[in-house]
Amino acid sequence: MRVRHFLAIDGGNSKTDVVVGAEDGRILAYVRGPGSSPDSLGVPGSIAVIDALVRPALATAGVAVDLLAAYLAGVDLPIEVERYAKAVGDAGWANESIVDNDLFALLRAGTADPDAIAVICGAGINCVGRRADGRTARFPSLGSVSGDWGGGHHLASLALWHAARGEDGRGPATRLSAAVAAHFGRVRVEDVGAAIHLGEIPRVRIEELTPLLFDIAEDGDDVARGVVDQQVREIVALARIAARRLDLLDTRHTIVLGGGVLAARRTSLHGPVVAALKDIAPHADIEIINDRPVTGAALLALDRWAAVSPGIEASVRVALTERADEQAWPAVV
Repeated sequence: MRVRHFLAIDGGNSKTDVVVGAEDGRILAYVRGPGSSPDSLGVPGSIAVIDALVRPALATAGVAVDLLAAYLAGVDLPIEVERYAKAVGDAGWANESIVDNDLFALLRAGTADPDAIAVICGAGINCVGRRADGRTARFPSLGSVSGDWGGGHHLASLALWHAARGEDGRGPATRLSAAVAAHFGRVRVEDVGAAIHLGEIPRVRIEELTPLLFDIAEDGDDVARGVVDQQVREIVALARIAARRLDLLDTRHTIVLGGGVLAARRTSLHGPVVAALKDIAPHADIEIINDRPVTGAALLALDRWAAVSPGIEASVRVALTERADEQAWPAVV
């Protein structure tokens, strides 16, 4: 009997993973490249980035692909899923395709449980959920226009905002002021703001302030602690609302936590999040994702064909962990 083959894609803001595998769990090719989110590149630009990775992956694997499973950041609304699915079909990489938001790949990477919720807090924040009966729960995740709050980039911006206001008196005094100034080698936060405005400090470096915010919060600063406490509430609110929509609050399910901010397990965030989740969903198992989202994309492709045996799932997870360590492109969550 002919062995079927799949193409799995995890397209993020900072990197893209492309995997070719077989239904027996063998991984035949793994290629990593730059980010491919259509939110920043547009659909044609995203397809171009992925095509440049798919072609060498297929050449390495030396097989025809039966199924494509593509999960991408920035594919949030139903119309975006529809548009990207059409573009993927036009690209001709496979006869059949699945397209959705990258959080579904992350969720599958975290658990095989059919009743599950995933909250990611990395550069941004988002949540999805699924039930065994096929129902899903999701949020638009369009930034402030859809009510989003939090994520690493937002936390870093708030650290700078509070530092500036604490220094000039518009806000309460905070140790963030001295810490932010020192981090950038300046005397005052005002000097930091001017240097960012003038381009002397690249604006992207603001992101460096997220760990500093947690350091100051864990040192007892009320202002920094208030920001982290709000992040706890946002993470828990997303999980609670998704679970309520799927009727999971009072039944057993898995809550998967992922993204760089949550994976860091900072004491000011991890403990309060887990405690609050246990309070609202006492029957839930809480997991931190260890595998990369492309593992979830590969497993979702296999799920499309049949129930994946524990042996094949374990084989895919081990193989992709080993292959991921060989990839040269910097993986930033």
